[in-house]
Amino acid sequence: MAAGAPRVFVSHIAGVPVFDPNGDQVGRVRDLVAMLRVGGRPPRLLGLVVEVLSRRRIFLPMTRVTGIESGQVITTGVVNMRRFEQRPTERLVLGEFLDRRVRLVETGEEVTVLDVSVQQLPARRDWEIDKYFVRKGKGGALRRKGETLTVEWSAVSGFSLEEVGQGAETLVATFERLRPTDVANALHHLSPKRRAEVAAALDDDRLADVLEELPEDDQVEIIGKLQEERAADVLEAMDPDDAADLLSELPEEDKERLLMLMRPDDAADVRRLMSYEERTAGGLMTTEPIILRPDATVADALARVRQADLSPALAAQVYVCRSPDETPTGKYLGTVHFQRLLRDPPYALVSSIVDSDLVPLVPDTPLPAVTSYLAAYNLVSVPVVDESGSLLGAVTVDDVLDHLLPEDWRETDFHGEEGVARGR
Repeated sequence: MAAGAPRVFVSHIAGVPVFDPNGDQVGRVRDLVAMLRVGGRPPRLLGLVVEVLSRRRIFLPMTRVTGIESGQVITTGVVNMRRFEQRPTERLVLGEFLDRRVRLVETGEEVTVLDVSVQQLPARRDWEIDKYFVRKGKGGALRRKGETLTVEWSAVSGFSLEEVGQGAETLVATFERLRPTDVANALHHLSPKRRAEVAAALDDDRLADVLEELPEDDQVEIIGKLQEERAADVLEAMDPDDAADLLSELPEEDKERLLMLMRPDDAADVRRLMSYEERTAGGLMTTEPIILRPDATVADALARVRQADLSPALAAQVYVCRSPDETPTGKYLGTVHFQRLLRDPPYALVSSIVDSDLVPLVPDTPLPAVTSYLAAYNLVSVPVVDESGSLLGAVTVDDVLDHLLPEDWRETDFHGEEGVARGR
């Protein structure tokens, strides 16, 4: 290779924007596609997996890449919007190479791949994988203490073998700044084996957030590969309504076993949600809205609303109820919207500003009626009460949308292809 030929480590490419020559963003890099070759030759880099604005993943050949620099990729502007499908001879660099354990040819010592560099061949648009950044040792808890070094492709062996027990720490690190929806999309496009490895490397709260964004088939697959104690911990970390939806997809014996392993309070919430029909207010609601007693102040309410783990829909309003203040509560008194909290002094009692005009829903309210209610009153969440007037939970607009959209909406385009191709 000629001196000065462009070289870049793939960790620096992950997630960077892709632009056409006019400066319009096409999407973001989510992986790189390589092909192993015989005769000891370095793998050839075939192209990039680019997630366009509709969340569809397309294949961008390296022949269409005119530059990789300053945290961006520039293309020729000609983009095929056909969905990317991995072929048997292809390997995903981020998904399959990082965290892989290989051996140094010279010493036979086992090392873990932390990063991979690709280099453009001189006078051509072809790219090859040429170097690996590796750490000595077997990985795991002691991996940070091992020596790191950069070696040529030819200095390691083991990439042609099926990896068993591949780690996922480096790949998980590339997901750190992504939203749960984007991590879920990345997991969905990994192989089942790799998906299970990455799920095992995520902490419980992060995995719970990601599971809530995955299609049901992926949820069932991942939860089924976790140890039962950990699966119960992840279900506890999920929103009760999402946990109930997931458990309802499992065989009865698996469902009961996991519920028995969960904390009694969490399991009770999930069991209650599972007792309602799926497409009703009871089946859609979460049992964990913000609940305050009448003697709470505006300052108390704002402190609860500021909690970082709340979704925007749940943080939009608080529900005022008599004791007990966990669902099912005492008598439901009404709602205080976030905007009203901002307009009143911090010392004001929530009971003095409560909105009691809107009639709450009952658990068996069908989905179309819930949708009409939210639309008619311009709400993002609505209370659900039982026949005695106790608050059971709240239905949020995001859960309603999940049931209104087609089952495969997570895998289909949000926009037309023409608009995406033009970077709009």
